[in-house]
Amino acid sequence: MRVAQNLVFIGDSITEDGRRIDDPYDLGVGYVARVARRRAEAGFEERVVNTGIGGNRAVDLAARFDRDCLAHDPDVVSIHVGINDTWRRYDGGEATSTEAFEASYRDLATRAADAGARLVLIEPFLLAIRPEQTTWREDLDPKIEVVRTLAREFDAQLVAADVAFTRASYERDAAGLLWDGVHPTDAGRELLARTWFESVTI
Repeated sequence: MRVAQNLVFIGDSITEDGRRIDDPYDLGVGYVARVARRRAEAGFEERVVNTGIGGNRAVDLAARFDRDCLAHDPDVVSIHVGINDTWRRYDGGEATSTEAFEASYRDLATRAADAGARLVLIEPFLLAIRPEQTTWREDLDPKIEVVRTLAREFDAQLVAADVAFTRASYERDAAGLLWDGVHPTDAGRELLARTWFESVTI
């Protein structure tokens, strides 16, 4: 049996994925539940918490980080955020600059590290299902680079989810992985969970 620890997942709808918002111990039906199952089968003894909330951007995570992450006394914090910081630019005209995204994300990483938690950072990801989504890359790619840079800076485990989905889309229909280019199908959930599990050694 591995050392017992608290593992907190925080993020947007991709992390939330079916959980009851008022119950952080409801892991939902997405990658979080699947990661927890894989790790339990591998012998990890953990309390797993899911505090994903749909629509969140990095600034939203920062606003609720104390209550929804640090209050759970995490040993490991897994963060997935970024696609809404891009999406809102195109569907609502509410852009988040790369600099603002980095400032919010750096705040998350700093607060987690100062609390003694180890970090897992998941790249935001996108597959262009609709033609207009190809233009989203000019906004999203610099944000992915921010996540990669912060992973190196904070000695965090990086889950290269954008790379994994891009590679998988060469072998099957992209909509079979992310039904709208953003949200995972069942196959996409499984791919994300497997990528997380294989990338994280803590």
